Amino acid sequence: MGRGPDRLTVEEERPRVRPPKDWAGGLPAVGHALEIAHRQMGVARTVRTLLRVNQKNGFDCPGCAWPEGEHRSPAEFCENGAKAVAEEATTRRVGPEFFAAHPIDDLATRSDHWLGQQGRLTEPMHKPPGSAHYRPIGWAAAFRLIAEELRALGSPDEAVFYTSGRTSNEAAFAYQLLVRRFGTNNLPDCSNMCHESSGAALTETLGIGKGTVSLEDLHRAELIFVVGQNPGTNHPRMLTALERAKRAGARIVAVNPLPEAGLLRFKNPQRPSGLGRGTPLADRFLQIRLNGDMALFQALSHLLLDTADRAFIEEHTHGFAEWERHVRDLDWERVLEATGLSRAELEETAREVRAAGSVVVCWAMGLTQHRNAVATIREVVNFLLLRGNVGRPGAGVCPVRGHSNVQGDRTMGIYEKPPAAFLDALEKEFGFQPPRHHGLDTVEAIRAMRDGRVKVFFGMGGNFVRATPDSAVTEAALRRTRLTVQVSTKLNRSHAVCGEHALILPALGRTERDPGGYVTVEDSMGLVHASTGRLAPASPHLLPEVAIVCRLARELFGEDPHVPWADFERDYGVIRDRIARVVPGFEDFNARAPEGFALPNAPRDERRFPTATGRANFTVNELEVLRVPPGRLLLQTVRSHDQYNTTIYGLDDRYRGIKAGRRVVFVHPDDLAERGLADGEVVDLVSEWPDGERRAEGFRTVAYPTARGCCAAYFPETNVLVPLDSVAETSNTPTSKSVVVRLDRRSPGGG
Repeated sequence: MGRGPDRLTVEEERPRVRPPKDWAGGLPAVGHALEIAHRQMGVARTVRTLLRVNQKNGFDCPGCAWPEGEHRSPAEFCENGAKAVAEEATTRRVGPEFFAAHPIDDLATRSDHWLGQQGRLTEPMHKPPGSAHYRPIGWAAAFRLIAEELRALGSPDEAVFYTSGRTSNEAAFAYQLLVRRFGTNNLPDCSNMCHESSGAALTETLGIGKGTVSLEDLHRAELIFVVGQNPGTNHPRMLTALERAKRAGARIVAVNPLPEAGLLRFKNPQRPSGLGRGTPLADRFLQIRLNGDMALFQALSHLLLDTADRAFIEEHTHGFAEWERHVRDLDWERVLEATGLSRAELEETAREVRAAGSVVVCWAMGLTQHRNAVATIREVVNFLLLRGNVGRPGAGVCPVRGHSNVQGDRTMGIYEKPPAAFLDALEKEFGFQPPRHHGLDTVEAIRAMRDGRVKVFFGMGGNFVRATPDSAVTEAALRRTRLTVQVSTKLNRSHAVCGEHALILPALGRTERDPGGYVTVEDSMGLVHASTGRLAPASPHLLPEVAIVCRLARELFGEDPHVPWADFERDYGVIRDRIARVVPGFEDFNARAPEGFALPNAPRDERRFPTATGRANFTVNELEVLRVPPGRLLLQTVRSHDQYNTTIYGLDDRYRGIKAGRRVVFVHPDDLAERGLADGEVVDLVSEWPDGERRAEGFRTVAYPTARGCCAAYFPETNVLVPLDSVAETSNTPTSKSVVVRLDRRSPGGG
């Protein structure tokens, strides 16, 4: 096949590069959102659909999990939310004729952008053993095939059931119930790839694996740290919350190796100021070296020890004395090396903290995807506990999660290491004994497929192949299975990576009418609310995710004396009644869901910390400096502005000045010069590991004002550089934000 912009290998791609922007939002955001929506949906459908996004009688945006306030504008969505809705509500279709025209080998050469642009899947499809094509299959036959393969396994643990963050609470609860009824806890999910480090650190230190702030806390904070996060692209509605905090007098510190446009200045398209200069957001930009965040927070704590809230520490915490001794003995030479910052910058930042009565620290993947990610987040908690900035208004931890219901999925039991109390509640409610041994997380599941220990892969949403590390290893692992099943709304790369048998099961989208009733989701701050789709389904052959789970369960278990699967499918209120009796905080679920409610949060609501010690825990974390060999750089993977997770909406990154291309690497001009490279040269990115090199080919160098010694490139194109075994301690999350690479100049012939 010839190469081109729709192929995975795109050495010919020649992106155009302009200077990066120093502001985000404004009229260009409105124009781009409407342009894409019109292209995908047409004028009338665009208006009808977008005006229902994130409204109380509408549907929850299928994009990010940022919460809505009590008072909502008529256009309660951002640019990337509009893109997400447009791609789901598109009028484009992928039916049997498409698969007849495109063999699987052809699909495997196509780019992520091309695959996503083809439209909505319309019918169940099956790739039989040895076939080059997917073929139509009826729903009953598809469920029969899955059940036969599952029953043929030597153990339930030979199957893996993956979940993306888009699945509703009702579907997630039914799904985990099916899996545990089958007899395994192999429930890896996309959290394993992103905020698992946050959950591990926060559970240990505060007793809850979620944030401890509300939207109102963010609005009233006096000082906000935004660390390792790009809200302008990944959570644009967060910029509105930061703008409101600024108007109330807050100061904002941005901590990032890359200057991010949204944190420099925000032109709110829903305010008159959005037409002018907008609002400067970050009062201070700490351009930190990758992996320097632990050193930053240890240094700030060292400088603030004399301002400790001794009363709070005495009453509510454990381990302070040992931690204090550790931080007093700080090695400043190592701090400055790790952070790339000056002591003056750190001291000025400490003065900002000293003057603030309440502090919130927000973070995302920039903290969670390093080897020492869990320890770094524990250090963030130490920093906040020192001055009592947990459990009072305007203060706390704010891990900003990505996909729409990723937090709710975990609350519903999508977890490979379920707590005993949850399993006890399931057993009491349904009368069967769920498995007690831990299951496989995402990385462990790939290893098990690679080694032949897992023979069936079932994916409930998402794009597993492109969300995971070590792309070649992951694809080979999936191809070794007997059966791969993908429950999807749109075509993606995972459909081209098949087991001996492969099924594509097309599901309803969040925007569409569901015969089971409304569904619910949980946002990034623990608020649960209803979501009601209004559009006619893209095809009469689509099933809701709940129906897919329940019909498979009925095929697998027959007349099940423990779970009323048919009732679950018919009426989601029946599922919510069962959730109310199993999951704490969901009492009277059906009565409260339409208006929405906040889940209990002991650290925030009561300053109670349900940890092993019964208190908030200070922890000692040894400071390590990540040193890079000569001639190498430290790479972080990032999203473009025309992207959400693995979904590629377009080939531009407006805020970073990139047009019509994705295979670019952002490098400081001095680092390019030191390597004898010029802006615009084409290089291969090569990571070096004990088991050999990994190579991502054909990237254009872009001279960019990133931190010295660091570089950045887009995922999923660079996932190939991250080995399966390079993971964060404790959380097992891939280390996608600290990959040592060299830049190999490509010869004119591309070799």
